[in-house]
Amino acid sequence: MGSLLYGNSGTEIGFDDRALVHLQVVITAKLRRREGFLFTWTSSAEAGTGRSSIWFDQSSAIVYRYAGSRAPTLNRAWIEALMLSANSAGGLQFSSEPIAEGPSPDSTAK
Repeated sequence: MGSLLYGNSGTEIGFDDRALVHLQVVITAKLRRREGFLFTWTSSAEAGTGRSSIWFDQSSAIVYRYAGSRAPTLNRAWIEALMLSANSAGGLQFSSEPIAEGPSPDSTAK
């Protein structure tokens, strides 16, 4: 389990490494464009459930701490879904990885 560490407050948010790398791509893209945004996630049952939000902008201190040494492969559809959320009025809402759609039955028959 990886962690996103935010600011000087000691806020640490746990995500698995695969989710964390996708969040890193989206958060970095927004901050490179100097766009501030709200990030909201639902806490795990171990953390007491509930929702939390933090504000990201160019002055935010962020550390991405991964449990594993290998970088997971990226899922473009997940990045696009997270980026759409980040660009909305409600800000970035963490969502689980979309289930990959396989080929339709008609696409393999010729």
